[in-house]
Amino acid sequence: MDLPKADRVLVKKSERKLLLYKDGEPFRRYDIALGDNPKGHKQFEGDEKTPEGTYVLDWRNQNSKFYRSIHISYPNEQDQAYALSQGRDPGGMIMIHGRPNKSRDPVSAWVLDKVDWTDGCIAVKNDEMDEIWAAIDNGTPIEIHP
Repeated sequence: MDLPKADRVLVKKSERKLLLYKDGEPFRRYDIALGDNPKGHKQFEGDEKTPEGTYVLDWRNQNSKFYRSIHISYPNEQDQAYALSQGRDPGGMIMIHGRPNKSRDPVSAWVLDKVDWTDGCIAVKNDEMDEIWAAIDNGTPIEIHP
């Protein structure tokens, strides 16, 4: 499927949706899973929250432990400053990715569709990750809303 290149990505955490935009209009919508503790903005390593705010999709990993991954530029300067002021690590390595590469069990796949299960990342099905991978270039902005 030939999709246009997205010029913006929007994540609506409360709706569990990721939308791809081109010229101000959404052209693809995906169901997502978030971190185990999804409410609120990520502040510290291990809080299992997904960040909120404006970031950039800045690099990708074809060979991650999940089916493909695209990095979100968390933490930004504000995130780092807040964590430092609290004497904590802000964490990092927040990605959009597919399923765990070791997950081959159909029951596991069903569960992954029904619950939040990441450590703060944004997860989609593998075939959807293929679409997102093709539609997003490095440098694409991402807005993550509560």
